[in-house]
Order: sequence, then structure tokens, then C-alpha cells
Amino acid sequence: MDNKKLQRLVVDALEDVKAQDIAVYNTTELSDLFDRVVLASGTSNRHTRSLASNVAEKVKAAGGHVVSVEGEETGEWVLVDLGDVIVHIMQPAVRVYYDLEELWGGKKVNVRLATKTTVPRAAPRKSAARKSAPRKPRAAAGDK
Repeated sequence: MDNKKLQRLVVDALEDVKAQDIAVYNTTELSDLFDRVVLASGTSNRHTRSLASNVAEKVKAAGGHVVSVEGEETGEWVLVDLGDVIVHIMQPAVRVYYDLEELWGGKKVNVRLATKTTVPRAAPRKSAARKSAPRKPRAAAGDK
């Protein structure tokens, strides 16, 4: 199965089970191991496991090969290895913490999504030299 068909199949499988914030990145210039990284978020352990299971089932049904599925025990971060396409399904807090978009996000692939859902993104990291000024305490409602 070619990469475009596999990529579309993965995105459709994720959308079928209501994945959030789906992003696809072209990694051909960054790694020889795989050509695409797909990132998606699930709302709970059960949801991330369900998303990964649906991706694996749809790929197998279409005649594709699932190399492995990792992380189903905890469900916080489930990785589905499809050979040329790697799928990371994470809970929002885990996704923000590891910020894989920064690592693989050089070339985002435009993929038409059925729905537009997002999760909070990590705020840009501040350097140690630029610390913000301390906040002034707020006045109580009766202290005017």
C-alpha cells in the first residue's frame, strides 16, 4: 500500500473514533526509518486505546501490515507502527509535555479533516534569562 493511501486510511480511522487535533508530518528528510508521523489526541485511556485499535483494524482490513502497537497497557500514549507511517495517539497532557510537533513538525502535510478539533498546545518555553516580573496581588471585591 502506498504512503498516501495508508496516510488517508489512518486519518479516516482516527476520525471515525473522534480523535482530536490530528496532524500529519512528512519525515522523509529527517529519518530513513519512516516517511510520515501522525499525531492525534484522545480524551482518556480508553479513548486512546480505542483509537489505536481502530487504526490497526482498518489497516489490516485494507491489506496493510501492522508492525507493532505499544503502550496499550496504560493508554496515555499509544504508538502504532505501520512501517512507513508511525501513529502517536496521546492524551492532551502527555502530548503537550512531549511536544512531538517540535521534533517532527518541520513539514506538515495538508490533510483534509472531517472535523476541526484542537487540544491546548504547549506555550513557547521561556529562557532562564527572561523571567517575568512578579504579579501584583489582586484587590479583593470589597477593597475599592
